[in-house]
Amino acid sequence: MTLGAGPLQGGPIRMLPSLAELENTAALVHAALPPTPQYCWPLLCRRAGTEVWVKHENHTPLGAFKVRGGIAYVDHLKRNAPEVKGVIAATRGNHGQSVAFTARRAGLAAVIVVPKGNSVEKNAAMRALGGELIEHGHDFQAAYEYALGLAGERGLHPFPSFHPVLVQGVGTYGLEFLRGAPALDTVYVPIGLGSGICGVMAARDALGLKTRVVGVVAENAPSYALSFAQRKPVSTNSADTMADGVACRVPNAEALAAILKGVERVVEVSDDAIKAAMRAYFADTHNVAEGAGAAPLAALLKEREAMAGKRVGVILSGGNVDTAVYRDVLAAA
Repeated sequence: MTLGAGPLQGGPIRMLPSLAELENTAALVHAALPPTPQYCWPLLCRRAGTEVWVKHENHTPLGAFKVRGGIAYVDHLKRNAPEVKGVIAATRGNHGQSVAFTARRAGLAAVIVVPKGNSVEKNAAMRALGGELIEHGHDFQAAYEYALGLAGERGLHPFPSFHPVLVQGVGTYGLEFLRGAPALDTVYVPIGLGSGICGVMAARDALGLKTRVVGVVAENAPSYALSFAQRKPVSTNSADTMADGVACRVPNAEALAAILKGVERVVEVSDDAIKAAMRAYFADTHNVAEGAGAAPLAALLKEREAMAGKRVGVILSGGNVDTAVYRDVLAAA
């Protein structure tokens, strides 16, 4: 068993959900949290040189989009594997908060494995949400592999970081965005393991739109950019970026297969560009963006000339950045 699998007996699940599936899941998600807004900020438009719409997933109750997938997955788990009493997940923070939050709502124990040196404030949030936190390894992949072994030892269900049901859950923000904003030419989406970008593609396809979807990764964590270029999974030896939400060095093969079919391109951005985008969000909108949340704006600014005159969307996927890190980012302006 891998962390992308589990004792679910609901039959095969398509990678990208249909419109009816997205709408049904949206009703489930909205019972726990309201839709997040999408705004067009004049100063941000001026900075980007075009019309920009921001999907504010930093406005969810957990400060990031991951909670949507958690709600969908736990509902699926309870219906298809009611014998499960506890779950375990590997994370850099936002996925773990989603796991802890949704597990507690369902009466399940939650064990969360994070790498050593992980975000102090994300760790605190996971504990506050009822998760048992274990620190192990130097990065997400090491934590993931440890969690995999611990699942068997402790009889816990491995809560995946990527799964079709997670795509169905997080795809609800894509549905909100593409219905709530004017017709968008291009949407920039960060890629961690791939649920967010697959969810946006699913919503785009389900609505029959022609919107181009562009993936964004950090230059220091380029596994999905390399994989996209070579049309096959390509792992890296490290993923050393301040944008922990995209710090992936081993791509998910299922996610990559969907990305290769539905993504226009994958853009790499430097940590310096990500930090500049974090500052831009605060200056132009007074919103806090964590590194992964700011990466799409960094990509848009990198491609500013090519996007001139187009209506563009960017996913602000989360705002959970440690105070000390954010202070240093703002001070570097």
